[in-house]
Amino acid sequence: MGSLQTLDWIIVGLYFASVFGVAFWVARPKKATRQTSAGYFLAGRNVGWFVIGASLFASNIGSEHLVGLAGTGFKSGVALGQYEVQASLILLILGWVFVPFYLKSGVYTMPEFLERRYCPAARWYLAVVSIVGYVLTKISVTLFAGGIVFTSLLGIDFWTGALIVVIATGIYTILGGLRAVLYTDMLQTFVLIAGSLAVLVVGLDRLGGWGGMCENARAGALSMWKPMSDPEFPWTGILFGAPIVAVWYWCTDQFIVQRVLSARDISQARVGTIFAGYLKQLPLFLFVIPGVIAYSLIQTPEGAQLGKQMMKPGSGPTTESVAGAVTRPAAEAATEPEYESNKAFPELVKFLLPQGLRGLVFAGLLAALMSSLSSVFNSCSTLVTFDVYKKLHPGASERQLVLVGQISTCILVALGLAWIPFMSHISDALYVYLQSVQAYISPPIAAVFLVGVFWKRVNANGAMVSLIAGFLLGMGRLVLELKKTAIKESFGEGWLYQYADMNFMHVAIFLTVICSAVLVLVSLFTGLQPQGKLAGLTFATVQPSAEPVSRSDSASRSRQIGLSVVLVAVVVAVWLYFRG
Repeated sequence: MGSLQTLDWIIVGLYFASVFGVAFWVARPKKATRQTSAGYFLAGRNVGWFVIGASLFASNIGSEHLVGLAGTGFKSGVALGQYEVQASLILLILGWVFVPFYLKSGVYTMPEFLERRYCPAARWYLAVVSIVGYVLTKISVTLFAGGIVFTSLLGIDFWTGALIVVIATGIYTILGGLRAVLYTDMLQTFVLIAGSLAVLVVGLDRLGGWGGMCENARAGALSMWKPMSDPEFPWTGILFGAPIVAVWYWCTDQFIVQRVLSARDISQARVGTIFAGYLKQLPLFLFVIPGVIAYSLIQTPEGAQLGKQMMKPGSGPTTESVAGAVTRPAAEAATEPEYESNKAFPELVKFLLPQGLRGLVFAGLLAALMSSLSSVFNSCSTLVTFDVYKKLHPGASERQLVLVGQISTCILVALGLAWIPFMSHISDALYVYLQSVQAYISPPIAAVFLVGVFWKRVNANGAMVSLIAGFLLGMGRLVLELKKTAIKESFGEGWLYQYADMNFMHVAIFLTVICSAVLVLVSLFTGLQPQGKLAGLTFATVQPSAEPVSRSDSASRSRQIGLSVVLVAVVVAVWLYFRG
């Protein structure tokens, strides 16, 4: 954004003032409530559907989404939008399948639910994997993306920008707990959407509308369905592999599920997930399409300057045509210049937007960054408090639990700050690998949750063997992927190389099948789980309510079903339109 003008800085200042104002407003009257663990970690279990849905959306969208999705849209088109669109269907699974079990069990964390369904060892496994994963991936990647935002868009020193965001976010997260996180997420959702919408609308206007974008987009850019041989987005991986990772993330990850655990009842939680499902249709248009717009603009004379700004250094000389468009030397006429695709969003903002709107977009980037960071701070401190400290100190008082949660958040803030000096020494490729770990650890976790609620016969022995086997196979694949070139040189393109080179979504399918088979087979050959222990934790052991269903409850459920059906229809419509 080069240098923000006075109006831009006023908007950014108003954003910070609004966030802190909302955080302290929702936290201050609830001081007595926050002294209890339910009040601090689950906002008193009294949150409504709108706040839940907005928080699910905002906590999921990080600044890396705005930069990364637009970059992929520039380079590959809308195929990556499949993850965002498909998330709507998985949120319906969260609301209709898992929410009743989670809320009726009264658990604080996902590892705690796993312990009730299986055994303490399963709880320890998920708690340790989640905490380590949050520190190494979510916190580090969020800070890394935030540093890029400050450095590339504002020219502010990486340290300064990261310090501002980490400390500011840590303050209201520590003081207000989940309630502050939820309500600031709600505010940040509006800011995030408004800023991204400005880029979309102005960009399409410059191109003469949607049709103008389609005319100038690269071939196949508006197709979500790629062939099975596509190295990045094969349709088989999208249709069968991506949902596995999505079930783990949206239905079993503390980072997300903690929002629905705060609901005042099942109905509010379910409507919140449905609302979030509708919101998840927006990223395709607000974050991915701007990347396509950037590419389309470069193909027009008006976008010559944008092309120059995005071109990789040393990619070849350029000359200006009479019309002003970027042209290549005659020898390179048929070769497209090399562009830095991750610059698509920031350069598009600089190219398109006047002052005021630039400040709004930067506020949106801050909203994405701070909502993700506050959510991971809060969810990770919840895991540390309940799945580590309380397990080791079962007699801890409510006040002690809240204090441990606050101290844990302080430590996480410190770890985030301590991580900053190492970021410049870590390659972008390693960040990609760290993120891909999710595809390798998610299959066994998704399997034990899904199979566990649908079939009461699977037991603790099967769960632990499945979790361990899945972890070893997943980490084995990660090592092979890192050593892929050496494997090819030493052993050729045999089965070992093929496994190392397989698309990660196909790997997720393979691991899920293996982990599910292990879970079932080991359970069948070992003892039965005590039936009393499973009460209310599986569909087969749910006790029907003795209270008659009221007319209002029946009407509410009918509305929820109707909204869910419409959401599925919206997803299908998007799939059909972008079928290529």
